[in-house]
Amino acid sequence: MQLVIASGKGGVGKSTVTASLLYLLKDEYRFVAVDADADAPNLDLLLGVERWEEERELIGAKVARINTESCIRCGICQERCPYDCIKVIDGDYVVSELTCEGCNVCGLVCPVPGTITLEEVRSGVVRKTTTRYGFPLISAQLDVGRPNSGKLVTEEKEWAKKLMGELGLEHMIVDSAAGIGCQVIASIGGADLTILVAEPTPASLSDVQRAYKVVQHFRQPAYLIINKADLNPGFTALREWAEAEGIPILGEIPYDRAIPRSMSMLKPFVEAFPDSKAADAMREIAEKVREEILR
Repeated sequence: MQLVIASGKGGVGKSTVTASLLYLLKDEYRFVAVDADADAPNLDLLLGVERWEEERELIGAKVARINTESCIRCGICQERCPYDCIKVIDGDYVVSELTCEGCNVCGLVCPVPGTITLEEVRSGVVRKTTTRYGFPLISAQLDVGRPNSGKLVTEEKEWAKKLMGELGLEHMIVDSAAGIGCQVIASIGGADLTILVAEPTPASLSDVQRAYKVVQHFRQPAYLIINKADLNPGFTALREWAEAEGIPILGEIPYDRAIPRSMSMLKPFVEAFPDSKAADAMREIAEKVREEILR
């Protein structure tokens, strides 16, 4: 089974929930974990990863290059660049790689053929390690200013599928990025189901509704975990929405200072503070995941 944990909104505790769920399931199931937030990966921090065993570069982005020897310095490329990424440095026209989108407008308007070309550059890196808990983790890091975060996630999942075949693993558990962009689409596409994590606030409700639409697009079942459930006791709209949509609620995790403390310790909160209220709630959620999803 390929299981995705998503949220729509950042900061609701999706990765901390994922890390603790992985910890609670590790002794009963053989799985590979995937951190599909290529812009800001953090699952490795929550699992205490210290080194990566293998890294692979993804070459896919394109940036413009200006040949200063054949450039006649007419300035047309700078005038037409839609991203304002061409600057004059010491009399030469130079492309800023951090802001170039590889659209090739500059190459099309340049009056000297062959002066401006598009070159492929690295988009980021995909990496693998075995966590101290015994299960493999695949993560990615997008380079600054580069596109193709969705491609990085796709590469992660392909690597994870290969590992599943090689190691005889049963499941892939994917920690998705926030939002509904290409990373999230790449995460949810091809999965069997999605667990949504939200907090009882209007902003989180709005964003989890958007994420749920992506899940619906792929015709997947969805479940909901309410994190920081007692943070806003008068807000009932999140539960009402889930009930109206027929989304089962796996459980509610109370606000607990043990969670940020465990993050500073680089451990899942169920390991760092097993007697905390949040850990009790998380164990109940893990039991429901076993009974209703991974049975």
